[in-house]
Amino acid sequence: MKIIKRNKTEVDFDITKIVNAVTKANNAAKESERMTPTQIMRIADSVQKQCEKVNRALSVEEIQDLVEKQIMSHGAYEVAKLYITYRYTRSLVRRSNTTDDSILTLIECNNEELKQENSNKNPTVNSVQRDYMAGEVSKDITQRLLLPQDIVDAHNQGIIHFHDSDYFAQHMHNCDLVNLEDMLQNGTVISGTMIEKPHSFSTACNIATQIIAQVASNQYGGQSISLTHLAPFVQVSREKIRKLVDAEFEEIGTTLTDEQRDALVEKRLREEISRGVQTIQYQVVTLLTTNGQAPFVTVFMYLNEAKDPQLKKDLAMIIEEVLTQRIQGVKNESGVYVTPAFPKLIYVLEEDNIREDSPYYHLTRLAAKCTAKRMVPDYISEKVMLQLKVDKNGNGNCYTCMGCRSFLTTYVDENGQPKYYGRFNQGVVTLNLVDVACTACSETRDEEKFWKVLDERLELCHKALRCRHDRLAGTLSDAAPILWQYGALARLKKGEPITKLLYGGYSTISLGYAGLWECVYEVTGKKLTEKEGEEFGLKVMETLNAACAKWKAEENIDYSIYGTPLESTTYKFAKALQRRFGIIKGVTDRNYITNSYHVHVTEKIDAFKKLSLESKFQRLSPGGAISYIEVPDMQNNIDAVMDVMKYIYDNIMYAELNTKSDYCQVCGFDGEIKIEERDHKLTWVCPNCGNDDENKLNVARRTCGYIGTQFWNQGRTQEIKERVLHL
Repeated sequence: MKIIKRNKTEVDFDITKIVNAVTKANNAAKESERMTPTQIMRIADSVQKQCEKVNRALSVEEIQDLVEKQIMSHGAYEVAKLYITYRYTRSLVRRSNTTDDSILTLIECNNEELKQENSNKNPTVNSVQRDYMAGEVSKDITQRLLLPQDIVDAHNQGIIHFHDSDYFAQHMHNCDLVNLEDMLQNGTVISGTMIEKPHSFSTACNIATQIIAQVASNQYGGQSISLTHLAPFVQVSREKIRKLVDAEFEEIGTTLTDEQRDALVEKRLREEISRGVQTIQYQVVTLLTTNGQAPFVTVFMYLNEAKDPQLKKDLAMIIEEVLTQRIQGVKNESGVYVTPAFPKLIYVLEEDNIREDSPYYHLTRLAAKCTAKRMVPDYISEKVMLQLKVDKNGNGNCYTCMGCRSFLTTYVDENGQPKYYGRFNQGVVTLNLVDVACTACSETRDEEKFWKVLDERLELCHKALRCRHDRLAGTLSDAAPILWQYGALARLKKGEPITKLLYGGYSTISLGYAGLWECVYEVTGKKLTEKEGEEFGLKVMETLNAACAKWKAEENIDYSIYGTPLESTTYKFAKALQRRFGIIKGVTDRNYITNSYHVHVTEKIDAFKKLSLESKFQRLSPGGAISYIEVPDMQNNIDAVMDVMKYIYDNIMYAELNTKSDYCQVCGFDGEIKIEERDHKLTWVCPNCGNDDENKLNVARRTCGYIGTQFWNQGRTQEIKERVLHL
């Protein structure tokens, strides 16, 4: 059995440390108040048994809490008092330096918390360590100097989560839709170098990857680009290739028919498209940004975004090549094709591609094959999105999300035109709905008290969100020229503040939420899949939206509800709930809580019922949400994948299919790598050869809207293990 020390290293549980600590406190007490050695041993044994039941590595603080309770249960109140006093004194000493130990363990790769904090960061790499070191300092400054104490306390207690505090000391924002069209058509500047409009498709792709890397290094969230912005350069290359072909054959004195020339031009053009797409795929996978990971980039594929028929045909060629290359995958260090985490792909289902007689149905069929093998693309329904994303002109809009699920709200610019690209999200604060429910219902189910506590917590979140907004206000464009001066998000002047972009809906700021499933069950005793539970859950969502609407009306800041994709925070929230409320069946009895509005991963429900139910909640998450279904290997059943995609088109705005894509480097097994419990710890194991060395396993899983490949903490691992199939 393992424990997590204060410096975040993971070590074996040692019962003698408990015995020694209690004995010291015992010896300091009056002789008449002391316990016997047998009583002390019983306390230690009892704590050990409680630790074993939890089925995860407890922190030193959690174990000390258990020790306190056991001492008091033996009636040794004087000893308990001395033990508590000693803990408090030591905490004061530690508080004088809050970062040294965690940074040192990080450098030595012993920090278990940070090792599993991000499933797409390798903490052994120097650039990742450097980012984490800076992050530890930023978190310390944020908590000691930049945030009000009530926000810090609520964050540390797991009542809310103040996201990305490791970047908060700097004036950085969350995620964005890169205005690649502006940057490619009008030129940009990268690292002080003027980049003019490209003269070929392959050059445009190369410039796009440089823009992606620069943007990723100047914000901390995901970014999205549209293939539509690259499509015009297909025609540029076509004309260039046609001139070269004419010149070549004129030089050798040979004449081509128009058909021969067109065929040769298109053949060479497709070769260039292939090279350009390969540049994007391999550059994104191999680039390391200043935060030590591949750029968190989403590639958007939407045929109806093209402005004319020829552009749509050229866009279709690019989409086909992207899907074909993604199906192939990328080679790992052993030379075997595996599933990469990025770029994330989003494919729009629309009338031109969803039916067998649609002109681009072949692309959708190819997308289905890609999903079955590589877990991407994810799917946006143009039909549903046009119904949900209606702007002030009364027009429906279809556009990509940022990163894993974060959607901008609709916006109409000063010319009366809808605008998506060049906009961004200021940041996120997430409310732990399970904690609200447990606080209100700690003694008995009390719906009236729940709404009162929820209102109080919403005001706390509002205060925290204003901290995020105010931190960005006044930031000068010089802080990130690629973003604010050279077209990615704006074309501001040097020295000009970005403040005006924080108001009026140009950017959004997100009120996240998590654990609706457990919240509903704690308050009502019903599941979200039951009528009473569904009604209560929808009422909770409507209340969150009403709060955001009120704040927005008062402040002209675009607050929006966001279904938070908890990764490591799901474990943090679960541990906090267990500390605060103990083990409550169906509520706090797991090492994770459910993401956003999702049906619990253990709930047996078919794919279509799940998507139908969750679509009602997705409508109430305008700032971002995604639904998924868990499926087995579908590579030999593409028709079933197509059936799901058609259902998505008719019923839900944004959804994905989760399958598995693994490889064991020891024995070559390419089936599903399993999760087993070993020494009270969940471990990834090859079922063929028993290999459990994570350095010799390639495991790809949809974590929370995007694919993770660097493994996960114990809470998220338990969630992955317990997922049931929906198809």
